[in-house]
Amino acid sequence: MNWDRIEGNWRQLKGKARQEWGKLTDDQFERIAGKRDELVGQVQESYGISRDEADRQVKDWETRL
Repeated sequence: MNWDRIEGNWRQLKGKARQEWGKLTDDQFERIAGKRDELVGQVQESYGISRDEADRQVKDWETRL
């Protein structure tokens, strides 16, 4: 699924993102609002991982959708 579709369907896909990244709060998911860069940044910050690793995780999740 491409990121434009993810952003457009964020309300429905937010639950799947919560399953993937359980440390993120509801407030963080609201700020993300389907924006890929914001999701990568929040994953990086919450999990204490590198930007490249967070980007890889988001890319893998995107591919599985």
